[in-house]
Amino acid sequence: MNSATSPSRLAQLLVDAHRERSPLGEFDADLQPTDKDAAYQIQQDILHLRGVTPGGWKIGSKSHTGPIQGSPLPQNCLFASASEFDRAGYPQVGLELEVAFRFNRAFTPRDDAYSDDEVMAGIGEMAATIELVSSRFAAWPKIEPLTQLADLLNHGALIVGEFVPYQDSFDFVNPTLELTLNGASIVPSAVANPAGDPRRLLPWLVNHHTRQGLTVPKEFVITTGSYTGIFFAESAGEVSGKILGLPAISLTLV
Repeated sequence: MNSATSPSRLAQLLVDAHRERSPLGEFDADLQPTDKDAAYQIQQDILHLRGVTPGGWKIGSKSHTGPIQGSPLPQNCLFASASEFDRAGYPQVGLELEVAFRFNRAFTPRDDAYSDDEVMAGIGEMAATIELVSSRFAAWPKIEPLTQLADLLNHGALIVGEFVPYQDSFDFVNPTLELTLNGASIVPSAVANPAGDPRRLLPWLVNHHTRQGLTVPKEFVITTGSYTGIFFAESAGEVSGKILGLPAISLTLV
């Protein structure tokens, strides 16, 4: 793959699919990213082509010790609790209940990596979030992992609850929570973030972002993976989420 041109070609197809609300079907195999660097470049191309700035990041891992990956979140895809969403604007509507963080300082680019202790000391606030997961690919989820990474990790929208001061003693591994659609629970029998304690993801994000010569500002919303897996909403309705110790959050699907 020609990394100088191919990422932007796929990025343009993804931007067109998003704008036209028309999922992308078959495309040339040589457009697929061949490594994570290419996928992350496509993410940046997508934001540039859409003319939006990042308002945060989504990050996650499939296991307690596994590799971490993420995607910048377009600023115009961040919404306050109680927002309303047209289901027709999203080919799929997946729902995930998560915890997000904001820092109490900015992290600027520098030669040395930021240590875990530096990043942890910079956590300032936390909130509940609900991610609306939706791909630009018609065949999703049967899409190559690197291609999903390029597609902003299947991000549709992030509904952000009220932030409260960070509490180190909060139970980030086994929180008490609920997530309902029209009053019925959509929480699976096993509740857990695959990454374990989601705070372990934050140093990766800070160093990944700053290595690109970019600053992680205090106002970035950093959401850290689902405790409830993904639930696909097949109908309209009221979605409500609660993580004990954090303000409740909600949205409406119409």
